[in-house]
Amino acid sequence: MSPMPLGNNAVGSVLRIEKSSIHDGQGLRTVVFLKGCPLSCAWCSTPESRHAEPERGFDEKLCSACGKCVEHCPSGALSLADNGLRVEHDPLKCRLCFNCFAVCPNKAVKKYGALLSVEEVVREINKDEIFFFHSGGGVTLSGGEPLSQAEFTAAILEQCKRNGIHTAVESSFHVEFPNIEIVLPWLDLLYVDIKHMDSNMHELLIGDKNMLILDNLCKINLSAFPLEVIIRIPLIPGFNDSDKNLSATLAFCKNIKKIKEIELLAYHRLGIDTYRHLGQEYSCRDLIPQTREQLLERANFLDKQNSGIPIKVGSGFI
Repeated sequence: MSPMPLGNNAVGSVLRIEKSSIHDGQGLRTVVFLKGCPLSCAWCSTPESRHAEPERGFDEKLCSACGKCVEHCPSGALSLADNGLRVEHDPLKCRLCFNCFAVCPNKAVKKYGALLSVEEVVREINKDEIFFFHSGGGVTLSGGEPLSQAEFTAAILEQCKRNGIHTAVESSFHVEFPNIEIVLPWLDLLYVDIKHMDSNMHELLIGDKNMLILDNLCKINLSAFPLEVIIRIPLIPGFNDSDKNLSATLAFCKNIKKIKEIELLAYHRLGIDTYRHLGQEYSCRDLIPQTREQLLERANFLDKQNSGIPIKVGSGFI
């Protein structure tokens, strides 16, 4: 018996929708990034996805201090300072109306996120059906943490699945299991990050212990739904790339029969500018990204353990 329809009137907080991705599942993908995440990874490349509500950013380098944003601010949160050479923002007065975003001629003001209905999101996804058909692609819900908005996520996946679109979710799995159960009937592929097997180290740089994540993976292993699971390990230099941690991760994964492969992801600094736009510090500024050769060495280390699980780097098998 098919599950009852979830409806398309639910509203969720969406960061952005990206088209033609080749890194978030098979074929060409439309990726829906949702806002809100229960974790706080020190190296997070999308700090604008952490908070559930829409956020205002500002790139002072692009601002010409023309004053249009000040004129259109209904709450008096914006003013010209330093003899009219700089725009000053008072976050305590800001109502997040985003009038400043609408009138800024230089795109110095950033708007991170919007409230959209299931119907609006699915309508945007359906525009790409022809690309899904020819490439074997589909839709991927990412974040943030899409399972923090479980009903919204499930409703989008349901509509896509009923339209014959392949569905995937990228998750930290740091949610209560009912948030996972609600999406399972509509899910073909699941990506789950395992960032560290030592719970104390996990809490130190990610914000919470890892027991909930690992427990959810064990529960998924018992699920009757025939979805595939891909484990991703974001390799952070000096944090989780040691022989000991990688071996422990592989040993755990061997017991999860639904796991199709393990993918090693390289650390990168693509979010540094966004931290600046949000007025936040980036604590991993001194970390040096790995070379391709270093990633392949770590993948070969895992592969030599003959676990039976394929090990992948980026978009290609070793």
